Amino acid sequence: MEIFKDTIILIFCIGVICKGATWLVDSASKIAKQLGISELVVGLTIVAFGTSAPEFGVTIFAAIRGASNISVGNIIGSNIFNLGIILGGAAIIQNLSTIGLKLRRDGFFLMLGSVLTAAMLWDLELTKIEGFILFVLLFVYLGYLYQRRDTTTVIPIKREKIKIYDIYHLIAGFSMLFFGSHFLVSSATNLAHILGISQWIIGATIIAAGTSLPEFATSVIAVVRGHHGISIGNLIGSDIFNVFGALGLAAILRDLPVEITARPSLIIYPVMVIAALIFLRTDHLLTRKEGIILFLGGLARWGYSFLAQ
Repeated sequence: MEIFKDTIILIFCIGVICKGATWLVDSASKIAKQLGISELVVGLTIVAFGTSAPEFGVTIFAAIRGASNISVGNIIGSNIFNLGIILGGAAIIQNLSTIGLKLRRDGFFLMLGSVLTAAMLWDLELTKIEGFILFVLLFVYLGYLYQRRDTTTVIPIKREKIKIYDIYHLIAGFSMLFFGSHFLVSSATNLAHILGISQWIIGATIIAAGTSLPEFATSVIAVVRGHHGISIGNLIGSDIFNVFGALGLAAILRDLPVEITARPSLIIYPVMVIAALIFLRTDHLLTRKEGIILFLGGLARWGYSFLAQ
């Protein structure tokens, strides 16, 4: 009975978090623009934060609760899921053109984040100082984008006057993200205990997949409509924000120790990033065959996580 209850709570909380993140980002964007904040700044901050909001909420709250394996596992697992299952799956739907994407710039920060995070966590702990380094790198990345004035990274938002329900949506979105993250971490911790599965495995698989739903929805819709740049850029940007922003801030709040079962994922993560970047740069096209390789790699990581438990 307990396992059924916690499973329902976990699924429900994932839905609440995703919906709350949508309300939070949409209303914050409208309010920011009404206050005279430029389109570029809105795009580089609020919109960039958008699809990462679920990971951000869960990671921060898990860190505060002392569930460091869920906190770190959620980010590493989500980023692998994004590049393996989602990006690979999108390429299986149709070949993805990478013409016009700033792969050298964004790919550098994506690879830097994966290698640096894996190296920092190899001793099975992410310290406050290491978290501070990651968080500073987020502002280095955003500053570089701002300096280059790369409007292709900004998703345009229609200008609308602020309405009272925008404020309600902002408050409701934040509340849903906060309370959804609270109950999701609690139910995930209970499930791990009941099933005899480590918190790392729960965080790096089930929770990671759940918090990646916004990226999944955005990418699939973009591919179906032929907007390949949005699909790929959304996933790369989300992964960068996850590592530097969410994980960096979580580690600043408190040191994040992880269990030894995290090490295989720490190897797979940068390998997946390197493979994805090589595929994306080859002939400026991510083919179906390459998508299948990424997709199967993501599935294999899931299977290994449970079998090695």
